[in-house]
Amino acid sequence: MFRQMRRTKQQLSEQETKAILARGSTGVLAVHGDDGYPYTVPLNYVYKDGKIYFHCAKEGHKFDALMRDDKVSFCVIDKDQVIPDEFATYYKSAVAFGHARLLEGEEAAKAVYDLGYKYNPDPGKVRAELAKDLPRVACFEIAIDHLTGKQAKGLL
Repeated sequence: MFRQMRRTKQQLSEQETKAILARGSTGVLAVHGDDGYPYTVPLNYVYKDGKIYFHCAKEGHKFDALMRDDKVSFCVIDKDQVIPDEFATYYKSAVAFGHARLLEGEEAAKAVYDLGYKYNPDPGKVRAELAKDLPRVACFEIAIDHLTGKQAKGLL
């Protein structure tokens, strides 16, 4: 169902690809947008227990697209170093394909807490922010169906 990577020598191991997801701070979510156009948006996320979690407003382009079609892809760039003399970029990246699911109740609260804690490891501040903002946010979980990682030839 999913294509195999064309440049297999540049493919990262599953372990290294998951490590990219775990240490990344920003990823780009791709959804099926309005009128058949792809829609991509950078966002903060947390990778936990083999799944990707993020939050957004309960209305808007991203939310509407996710409610209309749950298929998504998500990309994280781990390294991005331009090497001018080689006309190359030394990069490492991970791309996940999966299905997004809107979380509710305690499940949503836990995911939003984990997300907040990733970016501010002060539990009290995270809980205070959650108490203030949780009613206004939607939280999604991406169950990964296919995951690949790739690196530049110059890093081999």
